[in-house]
Amino acid sequence: MQDLAESLSLAIALVLSGDADLIEIVALSLRVSLSATMLACVLGLPLGALVAIGRFPGRGAVLVAMNALMGLPPVVVGLLVYLHLSRSGPLGFLGLLYTPTAMIIAQTILITPIVAALARQALEDLHSEYAEQFRSLCLTRMQTVGALLWDGRFTLLTVGLAGFGRAVAEVGAVIIVGGNIDHLTRVMTTAIALETSKGELALALALGIVLLALSFAVNAGVQGLRVSAAARGAHV
Repeated sequence: MQDLAESLSLAIALVLSGDADLIEIVALSLRVSLSATMLACVLGLPLGALVAIGRFPGRGAVLVAMNALMGLPPVVVGLLVYLHLSRSGPLGFLGLLYTPTAMIIAQTILITPIVAALARQALEDLHSEYAEQFRSLCLTRMQTVGALLWDGRFTLLTVGLAGFGRAVAEVGAVIIVGGNIDHLTRVMTTAIALETSKGELALALALGIVLLALSFAVNAGVQGLRVSAAARGAHV
């Protein structure tokens, strides 16, 4: 217990002092996860909206696939991205393996289905409320999608935050395609795994504290958006 208490004390000191290695790891984690979240929203939100308003043969199968893909095993995604980006893979000529870009690609693949499925559910409920009004205005499908995305923006912000929370906590895929290279691809989750295996608990605990703080911040952000939207009378 004394060793644990000492490690915790050192971890708090690292956080409060703004340790350079700690800041570098946290900054890379945020850059990778925020980039992946933005890409996932660009891809997933319109996809979710199109499925929400669409009525087509096989829609049930699409919904099953979207919901199933929310549980994609991270290590499988990491393996598939690795195979495509490795020198013998079809995209090996790009030289992206063991770079932050590869990690962004892996995280984007992981969280896009989450964003799309959550957005689909929220926007389908919204569309059912406004369907008659949209028909009376003779809106095109893309105009309907745009209107839904705007009117449901508060809900979609919470969807984006949920995607970011999933991305920043990811370890399996990013360690496969990033390699956990010091000063290049080492993010919070992979650094925690490495430092724990080495018995260096101070940095691992410091990163864990930051990761927990981010988790609380994301949840507080979601709750704040819900309260704000409710106060404005918007859809949540």
